Amino acid sequence: MNEIISKYGSLLLGAMGQTLLLALCGLFFGCLLGVFFGLASVVDNKVSKIVAKIYVNLIRGVPMIVLAFFVFYGVPYGLRTIFDTRFTLSALQAGTICLALNCGAYMSEIIRAGIQSIDPGQMEAARSLGLSYWRSMFRVVLPQAIKNMIPSIVNQFIITLKDTSILSVIGFPELVNKAQNVIAITFKSFETWAIVAVMYLVVILTLQQVANILERRLSRGRK
Repeated sequence: MNEIISKYGSLLLGAMGQTLLLALCGLFFGCLLGVFFGLASVVDNKVSKIVAKIYVNLIRGVPMIVLAFFVFYGVPYGLRTIFDTRFTLSALQAGTICLALNCGAYMSEIIRAGIQSIDPGQMEAARSLGLSYWRSMFRVVLPQAIKNMIPSIVNQFIITLKDTSILSVIGFPELVNKAQNVIAITFKSFETWAIVAVMYLVVILTLQQVANILERRLSRGRK
């Protein structure tokens, strides 16, 4: 194990950096999708609610590995066939799209639940003061809802971080992918996977502590 750490420790740390980068990119764009579809699911519009529901159910119903293969191989092939182009996606681009789509579906539900946790009277009071629906939503309802959503968002980041390991199948140089390379060179799978498990554990436990601290502070703030 010491030999692996001394020879390949920097490689694995760099791969963890790539893993965190991919998770952050996925969470960022996932949040954008989540806000869009989360708002679409609570507005008084039947079509937008149906569209949001289709998106959430479709993405949540497809295994992550299938989504990864579809985005990385299927989408470029389809576009090349239809438009006769040389369109391709890098592993980072495909991984970000895949994570964003998956994360966005769950973030949409987090945001919907967060908005619905706010007393409807808040929206009614804002509207009675002359604010439009969207100004009331963004200035009154969402700021209060975000406080309720922060712990869930941190937990979703943890889940997204774990999901990056699946993207080793499309060749993205994240931690699992590089660990497989190390094993192919050293033939020491037990030691390598033990190191990888500890690295994930350290990062995830740190994030869980952040989520717990935020939850406690927000709970005190609501009293």
